[in-house]
Amino acid sequence: MLRDITVGQYYPSNSVIHQLDPRLKILGTFLYILMLFICGDLISYAISATFLAILIFLAKIPLRYIFRGLRAIFFVLLLSVGLNLFFTEGRVIFRFYFLKITYEGLMKTLILGIRLVFIIIASSLLTLTTTPTNLTDGLERSLHFLHYIKVPVHDIAMMMSIALRFIPILMEETNKIMKAQTARGADFETGGIVRRVRAMIPILVPLFISAFRRANDLAVAMDARCYRGEAGRTKMRPLKYSGKDYGGYLVLILFLGILIMMKTMY
Repeated sequence: MLRDITVGQYYPSNSVIHQLDPRLKILGTFLYILMLFICGDLISYAISATFLAILIFLAKIPLRYIFRGLRAIFFVLLLSVGLNLFFTEGRVIFRFYFLKITYEGLMKTLILGIRLVFIIIASSLLTLTTTPTNLTDGLERSLHFLHYIKVPVHDIAMMMSIALRFIPILMEETNKIMKAQTARGADFETGGIVRRVRAMIPILVPLFISAFRRANDLAVAMDARCYRGEAGRTKMRPLKYSGKDYGGYLVLILFLGILIMMKTMY
């Protein structure tokens, strides 16, 4: 399950999506998720699914790797879908004691499930096709206008980049600790919920110790390299737009225009 988390991981490839400017990918991901909430009809979601499938194909990322990340949120997805399916008022389709399925609940559940799946896939696609360094630079440049109102944009971007970079590291560390505890006779699969929660304590304690140790090592390394934040810093490879990026903006505008047109028509 821990290895199924794909958000924060980078999949190296030489695809067109990998070569795009991170500012374009960050803005595109934000607008894509925003349109998922604005356009709530199935036709718009079908267009969004087609657009997302084209991006995955161009990114040259295996579908198994993309959909593997959905396993990690299966419980949250099931809970959200279940609550809307059985507790939404409307025209009753099926009733079993106090549980009932309504037409409105079924449609709301379908739309909510599709929306959550698309959000996870789009977010994963952003991190899978963008290195942590480019993601930090792109986020900093995208939010540079907040610098004029004294918002520490560089520090926020650095913290988010470090957090994303530590996700796969901590997942790998947790997997190693679980294997070590299993070799010592620990059981994480059998028993009730309370017993499984107690079995996680031998994992959480060394995991927190390892996380604090890594954070301290990172702080010492940054201090040894004279890192002082944004002041006086230059970029070895400053971000510059190319013809592919302008083409990507045109495709993004076309996609948004089609969704807005469908929203207006239906």
